[in-house]
Amino acid sequence: MKSKVLLRIAAGLIFIHLLGHGVGHSGWDTPTDPKMQEVVTVMKSHKSEFMGATQSMADYYNGYSLILFVVYSMSIFLLWFVSGFVREQPTIAGNILYTIGTAYLIFGVIEFVYFFPFAATMSFFAGALTLVAVAVARK
Repeated sequence: MKSKVLLRIAAGLIFIHLLGHGVGHSGWDTPTDPKMQEVVTVMKSHKSEFMGATQSMADYYNGYSLILFVVYSMSIFLLWFVSGFVREQPTIAGNILYTIGTAYLIFGVIEFVYFFPFAATMSFFAGALTLVAVAVARK
């Protein structure tokens, strides 16, 4: 399989991950579990000063989640754009793709430990496909 196709599949996996993240983000603060609702209520109710800003834990949670939307979107675009020149510029593409591929492998491990298998699988396979695409392009 061509490296361009592998990178676009990786971008597609991250897009699926982004959609799932959107679903999870949209309802995190309205859980059906009463104990989880208690946690959310406490996260929203108390604000504290940290490094010059006064926010609640829910605000930080939302902020980190929104940052992930940007990271996933950036990754999708980078993979798509780099797929267009991976064969012609293997050194430049490799430098970019090794970083992205390794990061997504690490994301997969973190997600498996702290989140759930579906998210971990999407990230891990996106990272693996990215690294395989580099190897294919260098042949």
